Amino acid sequence: MTNDVLNQATDKVKKLRRSRDDRMVAGVCGGVAKLLGVDAALLRILLVAATLFGFGAGALLYLAAWILMPEED
Repeated sequence: MTNDVLNQATDKVKKLRRSRDDRMVAGVCGGVAKLLGVDAALLRILLVAATLFGFGAGALLYLAAWILMPEED
C-alpha cells in the first residue's frame, strides 16, 4: 500500500530537466519554462535582461544550470 502511494506521488512530481525540443543553446530556458508553465521566450528575455543589468549574473546562472541540470530522457 505505501509503495503504491509513493509511486503515484512520484509520477505526479514535475522534474527540472533541460529541454531537448525547446532549445536555443542548451535547453535550460525551455526546461524551466516547461516546469513553470510559461513561454520560454519570456524567460529568455528575462535572462538577457539579468545578464545586461546584473553585470553578467544571468550568464553565470545559465552556465551553472547548463552544468547542473540533467537533460530530458
